[in-house]
Amino acid sequence: MKRLYGLIGRTLSHSFSAAYFARKFAAGGEFEGCEYRNFELPDIDDIVRMLDENPDLCGFNVTIPYKRDIFRYLDTVSDEARRIGAVNCVKIDGGKLHGFNTDVDGIRVSLDSLIGGSRPETLLLGTGGASQAVQYVLAEREIPYRIVSRDPMRGNLTYEQIDRQVMQHTGMIINATPVGTFPHTDEAPALPYGDLSEGCAMFDLVYNPPVTRFLALGAEHGAATLNGQMMFEEQAERSWVIWNSR
Repeated sequence: MKRLYGLIGRTLSHSFSAAYFARKFAAGGEFEGCEYRNFELPDIDDIVRMLDENPDLCGFNVTIPYKRDIFRYLDTVSDEARRIGAVNCVKIDGGKLHGFNTDVDGIRVSLDSLIGGSRPETLLLGTGGASQAVQYVLAEREIPYRIVSRDPMRGNLTYEQIDRQVMQHTGMIINATPVGTFPHTDEAPALPYGDLSEGCAMFDLVYNPPVTRFLALGAEHGAATLNGQMMFEEQAERSWVIWNSR
């Protein structure tokens, strides 16, 4: 029996999801008949046509910029995803769409790897759906943080307000924006990297390229760095569990 899964977003050339699941499904056995496909949707409303044209679709992941817009098409949303305010995993069961957030699972294991149980003062770059999942985990761990945004109405700080004093009192910086993602690999968030505090940790949710300019600049100044690969793999595996749960 054919079982179709996929990813929706506006532009998906940067995503490794299809390749990741293709490798997983190549093992055969329980994965026999499984396929994972990218669905580029110019507008979230195009999801109606996508669902009509793909009756074998059992579930899909959601990426930029639809992690919040997807809510209006869901029949149910998990308590955690509702508290976060973003959905990146949808299970289809009996024609009903059920929303979950597995980004948080990936963020948890990533922070475990990068900082263990410490609680450094954190700058969180970005205000989108991925940022909301990071905020949820930081609050869960009682890690103090400030949000940095280009829009002064959406964050605690703008990039122009980040000076040496702010950087010296920051123990972790998390990039939850798409800046630096393939193909724009020469870009990085506008920060005074030369003022990084000693031992600062830097986590980039971007995984393509594996070393973003953000992480490279951090490493040049002695930061401990981690890209988004671990987060990506963990959220993918959690999505698979959800899609196949009874």
